[in-house]
Amino acid sequence: MAPRVEPVAADSDLPARVDVVVIGGGIIGASTAFFLAQKGISVALCEKGYVAGEQSSRNWGFCRQQGRDPRELPLIVESLRIWRTIDRTIEGDTGFRQAGIVYLAEDEKAAAAHEKWLDYARPYQLDTRRIAGPELATLLPGAARQWPGALYTASDGRAEPQKATPAIAAGIRRLGGKVLTNCAVRGLDIAAGRVAGVVTEKGTIACSSVVLAGGAWSRLFCRNLEITLPQLKVRGSVMRTSPVANAPEASLWAPGFGLRKRLDGGYSVAHGSLTDVDIGPDNILFMKAFWPALRGAHTGLRLRLGKRFFEELALPARWPLDRQSPFERVRVLDPAPSPDLLDAAATGLRAAFPAFKDARIEERWAGYIDVTPDAVPVISPVEQLPGFFVATGFSGHGFGIGPGAGRLMADLVTGAPPIVDPTPYRFARFSDGSKVEVIAGF
Repeated sequence: MAPRVEPVAADSDLPARVDVVVIGGGIIGASTAFFLAQKGISVALCEKGYVAGEQSSRNWGFCRQQGRDPRELPLIVESLRIWRTIDRTIEGDTGFRQAGIVYLAEDEKAAAAHEKWLDYARPYQLDTRRIAGPELATLLPGAARQWPGALYTASDGRAEPQKATPAIAAGIRRLGGKVLTNCAVRGLDIAAGRVAGVVTEKGTIACSSVVLAGGAWSRLFCRNLEITLPQLKVRGSVMRTSPVANAPEASLWAPGFGLRKRLDGGYSVAHGSLTDVDIGPDNILFMKAFWPALRGAHTGLRLRLGKRFFEELALPARWPLDRQSPFERVRVLDPAPSPDLLDAAATGLRAAFPAFKDARIEERWAGYIDVTPDAVPVISPVEQLPGFFVATGFSGHGFGIGPGAGRLMADLVTGAPPIVDPTPYRFARFSDGSKVEVIAGF
């Protein structure tokens, strides 16, 4: 199973009671649990498999402001502030480097999209700007061609997905929090109409609040509670190369490929312009809610109907908490990568940067990305069930925004002044008659 993730020492004893249980050991869940522990809140992080086993270790590793939906900009600005000092804060190594990110524009249409996005970003005083000529060439050592222009944010960064979340999880334990792996939460213990605890495969933990940060599994968990969470999955494929010299230090997106330098000198590489959608029953159920997003991004999505449809069709809609749950039957979602997309990305990369021609492809993998109808996450209490909070639907943006999202969720759970206005991320926007709007980023 790829990629290889840094191991985390876990706790073996199930606590009888904590203040908050966080479900999901990805970067959102781990960050939430860390900031709760930092506030002096007793917390247990429950992960059905191993920490960062799914998309939190399988993403590109970008920590970017540029190209974000404007509703996410306040949160990513705060998140980057956290990233810059996170290693000292958690006393660990996330691999974060502030190396900048470049989005290349091959034609006038792309340049116009960059200019439009700059209008969104100006109120936040980002250092993002359009560059061209010698300045752009300096950021693209070894390039075999010239691009007419690019968008560049020097303050953006990168981190190591296989290291970052495990390092944050270790920080939870240093603060006295519990990290429980191979410990699936089957459902919630509800008393007098509010959360009273969680029922895990190893027993019950009493608590007053629960945060669901289950990524691609969040929709299924909510369904057992009769809570409708409009969330789907897309499948992203990534590969890593052997070390390459004379290649870009800044992370890079270009038509047909994207890359991010790794600590080992190799690069994580993906197609960037195409993503697979493995059609399941929820795709049909939520077709109307997702239609604006599908219509706007149709050229970048490949719909695939295969065995995943029938696997998801066989999942139970409800299950009793004293029996094995779907989360125990599949500990880690490990979808197959798309060879054709990765081969095309490798071809485009080698044509643009000859230094990669002799690089070996060391590993390939894929992960399921949790998406919402407006491609903006849910970071919110669920009003119909007091004590229940959801942090999910990060739509491929979760790694970079993870620390800020965790800090915001910790604020919401404890009733502290929120780090940013949480209104754009409220769960109720999908049911209160609000217009669900897709604002194009890139």
